[in-house]
Amino acid sequence: MEAEAHEIRIVGGAKFACSEEERVLLAMERCAADGIGVGCRSGGCGFCRVRVIEGKYRTGKMSAAKVSLADQAKGYVLACRLYPMTDLLIEVE
Repeated sequence: MEAEAHEIRIVGGAKFACSEEERVLLAMERCAADGIGVGCRSGGCGFCRVRVIEGKYRTGKMSAAKVSLADQAKGYVLACRLYPMTDLLIEVE
């Protein structure tokens, strides 16, 4: 069974498709879109930090130095560790 694809929209920028099993940052690169900074792609550098404004998602392990629990409560995540569960609207810092 294929994972469902969702639309990812960046405020003032690109939109692209991302499945529930694909990280948002990698989907953006695959679709040749831009708008999110690309760094280490492994949750450590914080360069791809974004805020999810709308939608449901899950995340993989992220550096607490780059995204604290308080930040996460406000919707901040690293796009390289962000998996959509619905369509998402995100804002780049």
